[in-house]
Amino acid sequence: MKKVLVIPAAAIFILAFLLPACSGKKTEKAEVADTSAVVAPVSIDKETQLLLKDLVENGDYVNSREFPSLIKASVVYESLGSNILVIDMRSKQLYAQGHIKGAVNKRFEDLPDYFEQGIKPFELDKIILVCEDGQVSSYATSLLRLMGYGNVYAMRWGMSSWNRQYAGEGWLKGVSGKYEQNLERTAHEKAVPTGMPLLKTGLSDGAEISAARFSSLFAEGTGNILVDADEVFANPRQYYVINYERKDKYDDGHIPGAIRYKPNATLGITAEMATIPTDRTVVIYCGTGHNSGFVTAYLRLFGYDARTLKYGNNGFMYNWMKKDAAGLSWLPFSDADIHDFPVVK
Repeated sequence: MKKVLVIPAAAIFILAFLLPACSGKKTEKAEVADTSAVVAPVSIDKETQLLLKDLVENGDYVNSREFPSLIKASVVYESLGSNILVIDMRSKQLYAQGHIKGAVNKRFEDLPDYFEQGIKPFELDKIILVCEDGQVSSYATSLLRLMGYGNVYAMRWGMSSWNRQYAGEGWLKGVSGKYEQNLERTAHEKAVPTGMPLLKTGLSDGAEISAARFSSLFAEGTGNILVDADEVFANPRQYYVINYERKDKYDDGHIPGAIRYKPNATLGITAEMATIPTDRTVVIYCGTGHNSGFVTAYLRLFGYDARTLKYGNNGFMYNWMKKDAAGLSWLPFSDADIHDFPVVK
């Protein structure tokens, strides 16, 4: 039987820094976790502790100012021809029909080998991952950053922001106000911390556990990391829904039953993560699905069945967001986010 450590949550509290909200607004004040309350000891598996320790020793990316690592299409376009690499993660067919000049086409599953054997990643200024909508690339960027590749970015909005021909089949098609009348304003409390998933790698070294977990996630692919609004609203109680937003946005209206977890005060903090159930599918959502993609990767690394809500709030309360975009600094996708940058075949 595997040894389990029982340690006070405060002893493993990781200092969190400013994390931009999913709205993309960087001027808001950081929300600091309240550690004054007495928290019951949490049972944390030894392998989980070693994984946490290894991630912290390698830079504690999720609690840095670089999390999440997103880049605008306009910045990518202006950087073409410089010391950057664009990796297009879409299918071979979509890549062949048109892609960013100089971009290479790589599957998600092949990224680790490509970074280790195909390129010298640290000789590049930036490595930009691109997909259809920016959410799968956010997930992949999060994993690669956690692996230590500190120059990887996901292009916000994906190819939808590069050229209108892609936006028509991507973000312009995905935004919806379909469930605006189903939202609630009732606040829901987190459960009492009980523990985190057992990793069961059978390893006793933090670096080896990390390598095993990353290898497992890349081998799994991305087929089950996204969930759409229709699935969630059909039966929201089926999921453990996490609203990863500012409190004022949560209070303005959220998915029924959704529980708010503070940005910059959740990941890496076992007292917070231990409130997330290990026996249910966890759905994380934010304004655009980008930040939640980063969060999903982190939670899956620790064994949670986590998924990101495709398009975030844009996918179910789009008109609501547009109406109060200035008041709550929402980030509804719009024509202003679409460029007319060229593609090559």
